[in-house]
Amino acid sequence: MKVSLFIPCFVDQLYPQVGVSMVKVLERLGCEVDYPVGQTCCGQPPFNSGYWDEARAVAECSLKTFADSEMIVGASGSCGAMMKVFYPQLFKDTARKLASKVHEFSEFLVNVLKVRDVGAKFSGTATFHDGCHGLRELGIKQEPRELLRHVQGLTLVEMGEAETCCGFGGTFSVKFPAISTAMGEVKCASIATTGAEYVISNDSSCLMQIQGLLDRQGQKARCLHLAEILAGT
Repeated sequence: MKVSLFIPCFVDQLYPQVGVSMVKVLERLGCEVDYPVGQTCCGQPPFNSGYWDEARAVAECSLKTFADSEMIVGASGSCGAMMKVFYPQLFKDTARKLASKVHEFSEFLVNVLKVRDVGAKFSGTATFHDGCHGLRELGIKQEPRELLRHVQGLTLVEMGEAETCCGFGGTFSVKFPAISTAMGEVKCASIATTGAEYVISNDSSCLMQIQGLLDRQGQKARCLHLAEILAGT
């Protein structure tokens, strides 16, 4: 199967190791991975802020860049939801074909490739954070957990606030920093109760928010993207 890799801005600019880890896992499973170099931002920031015309101008690049892709696999539930759920709102029928080919990484592995054990090894105790868009827009909940349960050496411990927003929300954290911080502190307190060494999620933007607060609180838990765990052998 040929897979076109969609790499969100956060991964491209701040966490490139996530994209590298995705390639390692996909190639290990026999996929041919293609990275369309013309890709850029999915257009979510202006879309979420109500600037739909500006969002269309940005998103049109994705429609052209991935037009001939067989499968599109993204490193983010947030950006994946933008392409799969909100592109059809922006472009109507012209985006439905593209949207049907878009898959978030964990969902693609479990539901398309029908794989749960990717041959990963990673020692430690981890808890999982459900990103809002992946959970609420794409319905992704069990897929990443199924994959993590099959990682040799990893113990998964659920936190009480797994589905609670971390407070990032893109521009929300900039416009409402006090509220954003308060929401993040709820998440961090829940993480602390698990005693987990690692916090895992499908979204690097959420992990950036959580790691920043954990560091400021002096907590030792380390945030890692799901792909980084699955790439371990």
